[in-house]
Amino acid sequence: MSKVSYYTEKGLKKLRAELDKLRDIERPKASQAIAEARDKGDLSENAEYDAAKEAQGMLEMQIAKLENTLANARIINESELDASKVLVLSTVEVINKANDAQMKYTLVAQSEADLKSGKISVDSPIGKGLLGKKVGDVVNITVPNGSIELEIVSIARN
Repeated sequence: MSKVSYYTEKGLKKLRAELDKLRDIERPKASQAIAEARDKGDLSENAEYDAAKEAQGMLEMQIAKLENTLANARIINESELDASKVLVLSTVEVINKANDAQMKYTLVAQSEADLKSGKISVDSPIGKGLLGKKVGDVVNITVPNGSIELEIVSIARN
């Protein structure tokens, strides 16, 4: 059973565009590469043919994964989200209690996560730890290198 993922319209559009590119451009290229390698002779000793078939298999696996993701994707209607607690698409400002460092994160779907732009996945340890919390809550989150204590300073919607 697949897990439902929540996306913004922009994020879902990006996924669909990637799938269309793989189906419409990359799949025919892979088939062409196999045909060209097949034309070069004996298939039992043709490394180019084997490589082309392997690349096609990887491409088909990637297409199937994207199709599955899209089949279980749901668009988030931001106007219906509760702004008083941390949910998907919340921009959360937190203070690390250990060093008083202030950080700002936007919680997004796994495929939209980009730490450089402050977008973290709701499936990440910090994302999971913040979900459902309110301003003023202090959360103890277990991360790969130990645990951190974060205080939620503000919650906003973009």
